[in-house]
Amino acid sequence: MEEIKEQAVYTTAETQKILKISESTIKRLLKRGLIRANKVGGQYRILGKELLHMLSPELERETAKSYRKLKRTVVRKIKNW
Repeated sequence: MEEIKEQAVYTTAETQKILKISESTIKRLLKRGLIRANKVGGQYRILGKELLHMLSPELERETAKSYRKLKRTVVRKIKNW
């Protein structure tokens, strides 16, 4: 399996290859909003972050939880400065 880089930008063809899905499936996922994408020059571009979120929503939730905890800690320290 190809490594998905969070900040990389993928085409629909690259996404199909990574996820091992058909063209009709990728279109359906985009249409339903299950994969968020931006349209650039008539073609979709998908962030690696979106693919990771789709494949592992639990990892995404844990990352967000850690970020919020760190943010609270930083805000508290700044207030005490």
